[in-house]
Amino acid sequence: MKIVKGLIGVGCVGLLGACVAATPEGETAILPERVLPVVAPGQDTSTVRILSDGCYWWLYEGVVEDTYIPLETRDGRMICTRGEGVRIDEL
Repeated sequence: MKIVKGLIGVGCVGLLGACVAATPEGETAILPERVLPVVAPGQDTSTVRILSDGCYWWLYEGVVEDTYIPLETRDGRMICTRGEGVRIDEL
């Protein structure tokens, strides 16, 4: 019985470890002044990074975990330096 309880405990620890989100690689970015007026409210622009997709992502600090989510305009479009979304050269 002790072995079964031990295995259950090890399994639970493994599952909890899987819930930890890895911080994405990317360079910390400073948003150009022309971008700030179009950023939707409630997003922390001090934590912005540019990831491999060329888009800006900001760190959302949740109750359970912190995760990077796309920086969006007031109308819900992603803000990017290239590729899909609203490119900053269009602003």
